Amino acid sequence: MVRDKANAGANGPIRRPSRLVDDVYEAIYSQLMSLKIAPGGRLSVDSLVRELGVSQTPIREALSRLEAQGLVVKTHLIGYSAAGQIDEQRFAQLYELRLLLEPFAAARAATHISDDALALLERDDRNMRAMDGKLNQKGYAEFARYDSEFHDRIAAESGNAIVHETLMRLHTHVHLFRLHYHARATIEANEEHQRILAALKRRDPAGAEAAMRDHIERSQQRFRLVF
Repeated sequence: MVRDKANAGANGPIRRPSRLVDDVYEAIYSQLMSLKIAPGGRLSVDSLVRELGVSQTPIREALSRLEAQGLVVKTHLIGYSAAGQIDEQRFAQLYELRLLLEPFAAARAATHISDDALALLERDDRNMRAMDGKLNQKGYAEFARYDSEFHDRIAAESGNAIVHETLMRLHTHVHLFRLHYHARATIEANEEHQRILAALKRRDPAGAEAAMRDHIERSQQRFRLVF
């Protein structure tokens, strides 16, 4: 499970499983999302080698994956650092684009979504609801991953590859969930996700569009408190 991997390396060297890079990735991801590694903070490969008890190779592979997700920045001759936080202007622009694209994607998904994709959305929803009232900073990072999968799956099921690719490139969830630890936000988001999911299961384009728009607007209000 993701939760098991996210805990790897939190309290010392990780064991050497068959998928070592995945566990190293999860260990660093958890530190970045929980702000144990601060935005803009330097990521020393040598320090990570000592902390996680692995060689440089899986560390560098994991950092490359995190760079592709927008969580890590690599600078020539300097090395890796944690991505900086988004500012208020970027935050506003991010939500402008989300409001343009995600309600449209949800409406399209309501008419295109497969039974298999619905089952996966229901799984993501169950995983997120299971965390209600139990989140610490580390668990919040895991919630962010499930939340990202939920939204990404809906965009993919829209049938519009350009919309899906555009939303993926925004790295929306890693940036937002690093802004502020907000336990109440997860409970509210779960309630909103269930309304989106219900509309998708009804194959109701107008209902899915409205539920997604409402979710994004409420999400904007929650995270705007940071600024």
